[in-house]
Amino acid sequence: MTRKIIYLINPISGTRGKGTLREMVARRTKAAGIPFEILDTDIAAKYETVRHKIMTESVTDVIVCGGDGSVNQVVYALADTGVRFGIVPMGSGNGLAFAAGIPKSSEKALDIVFTGQARLTDAFMVNNQFACMLCGLGFDAQVAHQFAKQPKRGLATYASLTTRNFFSAGSYLFKIEANKLVFTTEAFFVSIANSNQFGNNFTIAPKAVLSDGLLDVVIVKKVAKPLLLLTVMRQVLAGKLRHIENSLRSPVIYFQTTELSISNVGNAPMHIDGEPRDTPTKLHIKVMPEYFKLIHAF
Repeated sequence: MTRKIIYLINPISGTRGKGTLREMVARRTKAAGIPFEILDTDIAAKYETVRHKIMTESVTDVIVCGGDGSVNQVVYALADTGVRFGIVPMGSGNGLAFAAGIPKSSEKALDIVFTGQARLTDAFMVNNQFACMLCGLGFDAQVAHQFAKQPKRGLATYASLTTRNFFSAGSYLFKIEANKLVFTTEAFFVSIANSNQFGNNFTIAPKAVLSDGLLDVVIVKKVAKPLLLLTVMRQVLAGKLRHIENSLRSPVIYFQTTELSISNVGNAPMHIDGEPRDTPTKLHIKVMPEYFKLIHAF
């Protein structure tokens, strides 16, 4: 297949210099003999120019140099064109990239762009909002909302906010309907995942597969604070996946489904793919199997 690449670089994601990245991308892609163009991502998600180039210039690949939020925006705008998407991780979490085996190193990530395999990958909708890998309600969303307001981005800032919020985090009341069962629970957070992790290689849904047509739902219920991390470590990281009715009494509820509804009774904050979003009181979440082509490392 004759390839032609458009690189979209987010000028504000992460902490690394984008000038050096542009030079490296240009040098490596020229050496690979692949025609390419480098553009900036658009904060307003206006990608009609890119769409026109895809349709008229035989573009085969769109490579997002940014974080999960940038990937979300670009994939949703352009998935229907049929292009292959690649990632050079530049964000603070990079959960989708890591789930696809793409390393943090830009040089090594470009190796995957050139030699990796494009696979059909699931996505999902949260009401009318698009998600590539993760939607969170509660604790992690509170961190995402605060992180978006920080003048300095990066992992250190995110880790600091996470630690600070852990000791002050409250619980929220949720009513959840899935797999023909309805239950109410008070929880620190609810995660709906297509990827197996939050980001930074922190596993949250060990059974999650990017292309299995299922969503993994993890609910960390209200328990004594000192037990919270231990509970997550023991139950979630061990991958204890059970039927809902068999785990309702457990501190962590973990199950798979194709769709679910959530009444956000406690008005918990929400994020989608790491980006803060306004929180609806009622959410309907449904998987979209094999929605886009993502270049994987394996």
